[in-house]
Amino acid sequence: MAKTIFTNGKIYTLDELQPLAEAVVVENGRIVDLGTHAEMTLQWGRDGSRVVDLQGRTVTPGLIDSHLHLSGVAFNFLDLDLTGVKSKKEMLDKLRSKSDSIPPGKWLVGMGWDENLFTDGGIPTIEELDYAAPHCPIYLKRICHHAFLVNSKALKVSGYHPAIEVPVGGTVVLDPITEKPTGMILESASKLFTNHIPEKSYEELKSGLEKAMNYAVKKGLTSVHTNDPAFFGGLEQTYRMYDELNNQEGKALRCNLLIDYPYLQALKDRGMYAGYGNEKLQIGSIKIFADGAFGRRTALLSEPYHDQPGAYGDAMLSQEKLYEIVKNVREHGMPIAVHTIGDQALENVLDVLEQFPAVEYRDRIIHVSLVRPDLIKRLAVPSRIADIQPRFVVGDYPWIKERLGEKREQYLYAWKSLLAAGVICAGGSDAPVEPVDPLLGIHSAITRRAPWDSHEGWNAGEKLSIQEAIRLFTVGGAYATNEETLKGTISRGKLADMTVYSKNLFELEDPDELLQTSVEMTIIDGEIQ
Repeated sequence: MAKTIFTNGKIYTLDELQPLAEAVVVENGRIVDLGTHAEMTLQWGRDGSRVVDLQGRTVTPGLIDSHLHLSGVAFNFLDLDLTGVKSKKEMLDKLRSKSDSIPPGKWLVGMGWDENLFTDGGIPTIEELDYAAPHCPIYLKRICHHAFLVNSKALKVSGYHPAIEVPVGGTVVLDPITEKPTGMILESASKLFTNHIPEKSYEELKSGLEKAMNYAVKKGLTSVHTNDPAFFGGLEQTYRMYDELNNQEGKALRCNLLIDYPYLQALKDRGMYAGYGNEKLQIGSIKIFADGAFGRRTALLSEPYHDQPGAYGDAMLSQEKLYEIVKNVREHGMPIAVHTIGDQALENVLDVLEQFPAVEYRDRIIHVSLVRPDLIKRLAVPSRIADIQPRFVVGDYPWIKERLGEKREQYLYAWKSLLAAGVICAGGSDAPVEPVDPLLGIHSAITRRAPWDSHEGWNAGEKLSIQEAIRLFTVGGAYATNEETLKGTISRGKLADMTVYSKNLFELEDPDELLQTSVEMTIIDGEIQ
């Protein structure tokens, strides 16, 4: 493959040995040299090298999303997308319109609703859902994927009755007066309904995944760490889809697959392990859940919720079960990736992790939303990653202040404190919970407010600088998969993955200019996508 010289750019390498460059030389998907325009064209431009003029644009290492669900993004292309809906009326109108195109009895599935955005009341009642779609069962995932809405038709089709056995950790919310379902379903109780929803065909799922991957690349992402087997039909089918798209059909987006614990045995049977694969597609950590989310008060806290005394949230696993899971994962030499929102959930996870020696690949603590100072110290070890989602401040504020109380706000999304303590942090979106767009995550990290707000930011002392925020989505993402020698900086010998912007992110006078910044090029393996 001929050399390519990307030149006439303002290239921020994030490599301390050579922080800035004007030109990067690429060959066979690797960076072979970098420096000034004059140096690189003189040394490498004589042998017919292809030249790409960056026209003065700003370049960073390729952006990495350290935690999302491409399956969820795919379903947004396949099902009813309720992300960003601003009112109950709008949500019901969308349901009504969608139901008109669905035959009687076929499930109407949607996702992304968030009642905190509604300007005209609360969550739709089961009666309102019945009126919007009287002829088909409804199943709607909340933006957090921890709460769901169903209608009466869904209850009937799923065989619900008052004495039905609800899966452990789940709740069918009942009206306190009538003791009938309200339509709200929490956590694992969703299985009562998902078991009755016909699965999409392999071709449909793969088509949605391809669209999701293309969308991620369009937004400037060169690598993602994605958790999908529970939604894509298990390990075998999930890996097959990615293998076909990445390795056979040439999709450029690099994908690291987090595998849910129930598929550990299937992983063993296939001879797979952390790091299995290649630079385009790799097996990552084993994913487990320690608790739920703040929205429905299922995140596990060490002290009760401020707005519901006596409620501490839910542990998804007992300490004994958590220990057993980590033991089984360690016997396969693999790291874990644990969903932990509440501080007690984090403490429980660390209590178990500290009983086992580290393995080759780093363990990942995903979200780390509420973290006490004593727990930060325990996170600051080389074998652990805090996998944070800066955009959560947009989804959670201001209602979360009432939920947790003013005293705990200082420990909420404490990113600056984590970095100051030496905790290795990586940045992700948790898409489709939050938008895929990494520039929105970077904006949240440095402003700690929604794009439409103008205040100084929630818990403003935990704001990050633009350099720190971009490192989350580059260097941090590389460390999360033990690929810091391959990606994360623009350095000689590393993969030629870069993101090119319409504005200079490092010289913006107002951070809100990020919202008007676009990705001009996404370069993977030295090729413009």
